[in-house]
Amino acid sequence: MRQLVEPMGGSRGALAWLLIACAIAGSAWPVAVQAQPARQYRLDYTAEFVPARKGARVTIAALPDEGRLKVLDFYMPAQRYLDVRGEGRITRNGDRVLWVIPRKGGSLGFFHLIDHRRASGAYDARITPTWAIVRGDNLFPAAVTTATRDTDARARLHFKLPKGWTSVETPYLPTRKSGGGLVVVSSGRSFDRPTGWIVAGKLGTRRENIDGTAVVVTSPIGQGMRRQDIMAMVNWHLREMDSAFSGLPRKILIAGAGDPMWRGGLSGPRSLWMHSDRPLISENATSSLLHELVHVVTGITGAKGADWIAEGIAEFYSIELMRRVGTISRHRYDLALRGLRKRSADIKSLGARRSTGAVTARAVLLFAELDAEIRKQSANKKRLDHVVQLLSEKNRVGPAELRAAAREVLGKDSTTLAASPLLR
Repeated sequence: MRQLVEPMGGSRGALAWLLIACAIAGSAWPVAVQAQPARQYRLDYTAEFVPARKGARVTIAALPDEGRLKVLDFYMPAQRYLDVRGEGRITRNGDRVLWVIPRKGGSLGFFHLIDHRRASGAYDARITPTWAIVRGDNLFPAAVTTATRDTDARARLHFKLPKGWTSVETPYLPTRKSGGGLVVVSSGRSFDRPTGWIVAGKLGTRRENIDGTAVVVTSPIGQGMRRQDIMAMVNWHLREMDSAFSGLPRKILIAGAGDPMWRGGLSGPRSLWMHSDRPLISENATSSLLHELVHVVTGITGAKGADWIAEGIAEFYSIELMRRVGTISRHRYDLALRGLRKRSADIKSLGARRSTGAVTARAVLLFAELDAEIRKQSANKKRLDHVVQLLSEKNRVGPAELRAAAREVLGKDSTTLAASPLLR
C-alpha cells in the first residue's frame, strides 16, 4: 500500500525561524528537536452481518480533524462488493472503486458477500445463520490513499450482530475512550484498516493473559475445536517465542471451525486460522499451530521467489521450540530432521512462487545448518534467533536480506549460505 501526500506550506519557514532563534540565542543547532505529532483524521469502520444475504453491510466513515483523508482508491471486485454508495464522488472502473471524500467528511457503504471457496471446494470464509468467519482484509478492502501531509488515522471498529449472536472476536483490543469500539492500528501504515481473522456469532471462547499478551482461542459452538488443548499448547511455548523473537503482539486470536471449512492453517496479522481436525503435533514432530504462530509473531514475508524463507523459518521453529521446552526429546527432534531430509532429497533449488512440501522441508534443513554455524562461531552466545529478529524488522525478505542479517550476526559472510547451491 502506498500513500500519496499533498505538501502543506510552512516547513521551510519554520526551519529558518528555528535557525535564526538559535543564532540570536548564541547557541548551536539544538541537540534534539522533538518531532511534531502527526495530524490525525478519524475513521470508523462498521460491519453488520446479514446471514440471509450471505454477507455483511459495511460502512467506512471518514471525518477530518487536524488532518484530512481526501481520496480512497479501493480494490473491490464487482462480484463480491455490491451496492457501493455514499457521500462525495464515487466511481467504479472494473475492480477498482474511487471515493473522493467531501471536505467535511463522509461515509461509504457497500455489501460484501462473505462466502468464498478455495479450489478444493472448502470454504476459507463463510457465514451461516449462527456464525461468520471472515478475514478483515476482505471485509474492509485495501486502498491507495491520498491525504494531507504528515497525517495519521485514528481508527475504530464496530459491529452490529444479528439477534441471537452472542459475541465477536478480532485481533484488536477495545478502547477506553468515549465512543467505544475496537482500536485499529496497522503497524508502519498511516491508513489503518482492520485485517486478520474475525469470528462472530454463537461462540465458545477461552482467554488467557500470557506475560502481557491477550490470547483468545475461539470457534463457533459445536465445531469440535479443542480450545483448552490449544491454549495449553500456546502456554507451553509462547514465552520461548518471546525470548527467541524478542517481542510478542499485545493480542493473538486463534480461530477455528470444522468442515466444510478449509482443512489447514493460515496466519494473518495478530491472528491465525486452524481447522478443528488439525493435530497440535503431527506424527513427523512438526506443529501446524506453532508454525502459524511463528508467522504471526515474526511477521516475516518472503519476497518474490523467496517464500521459502518465511515458510522454512516457521517450520524450523515449529520443531525447535518444542525441543527447547521439552515437548519433544532431542531424539525425536533428530528423527524429525532426518524425515525432512528424506522428503527433500530431490530438491535442487529453493526458488518457487510458493514454498510447500519438499521445498519447505529443505529450507528447514538449511536453517538448521545456519543455526549450527552461528552457535559454533559464537561459542553458543548467538543463534538463528538473532537473524530472525533482524529479518522481522523488514517488510519483505529475500536471499540478499537473509545473507546480510547472517553477516551482521556472524561478523562475516555465512559459510552455510555462501556454499549452498540451493540459493543459486
